Amino acid sequence: MSEVAVLGIDLGKTSCSVVGMSANGQVVFRRRVARDGIPALLGKLPRCVVAMEACCGAHYVGRAAAVLGHQVRLMPPEYVRPYVKAQKNDDRDAEAIAEAATRPTMRFVPLKAEAQLDVQALHRARERLVAERTALINQMRALLLERGIVLPQRRRAVAAWVDAPRDEDAPDCLSPRIRRLVSDMRAELAELDRRISVFDEEFAASARQDEAARRLATVPGIGPINATALVAAVGDASAFGRARDLAAWLGLVPKQATTGGKPKLLGITKRGSRYLRKNLIHGARAVLPRLAATETHLGAWLRGLLERAHKNTVVVALANKLARIAWALLARGRTYEAAAAAA
Repeated sequence: MSEVAVLGIDLGKTSCSVVGMSANGQVVFRRRVARDGIPALLGKLPRCVVAMEACCGAHYVGRAAAVLGHQVRLMPPEYVRPYVKAQKNDDRDAEAIAEAATRPTMRFVPLKAEAQLDVQALHRARERLVAERTALINQMRALLLERGIVLPQRRRAVAAWVDAPRDEDAPDCLSPRIRRLVSDMRAELAELDRRISVFDEEFAASARQDEAARRLATVPGIGPINATALVAAVGDASAFGRARDLAAWLGLVPKQATTGGKPKLLGITKRGSRYLRKNLIHGARAVLPRLAATETHLGAWLRGLLERAHKNTVVVALANKLARIAWALLARGRTYEAAAAAA
């Protein structure tokens, strides 16, 4: 135990595989430990590097290890996979985690505070409700379309048609049972709207109270939802050395296929958080017309892009720019200045 310099932990639901390595890379011990027994094991070890994959529950174990004085290193699972030797099993995974943590070029994931994880949980709950609402609206539109009623995709159009007063003398295109079904679905839609609005109000209040989120919310295209989501996922942006690293982490940079010194750029990589990337692209699409009409550096840059590229390409480029601006505000503690946004 005293020779352990790196402890690799392959987390499981009930039990975990643990591998201890010495400073020269030799395996000192292998052990199968119940998940509840990991804090006790960490308490018996001297201060060392505790390595894990960045997965569900890793931040909880990492904070417990940090309290005991250990150095915690979390790594993306795709970066650990090349170090797995021969057949894959839990012991091999733990050994690969320990070995990957010693590599000087490895990229690590910073520990998130409990408050960050709480906000991320709220965003995931809201996103689930939004998906349920979209599915419900699509089902209502399909049900009405089968009966000759064509409605736009807009949410308010469906609600307005159901809520509109009906002429009792005119023939009803819906049977009484389907009419009751549509009314029941409309009530469910109203409840989903109410629950989503509660989350929106909570995010707005959180953005007003948090100083970093308040600065982010001043950027066009980054409202309270985007601001709180970015602060929860990125924190102070210290894990990213430059603005482009954050944009690349969000999957907003071109995919490369370079060989023989001949670069070839493809579509965006779509790596990282799909939720953040989607919200930034939606925000960019919403503010693109207004920003392109402004007499600023950013407006001139957007007008030049619109002349030579498709609008959807410009939207993604603007989302990339918003991610870089967010990095500058978080990493350097700056405030947004529209005149210098694209300098």
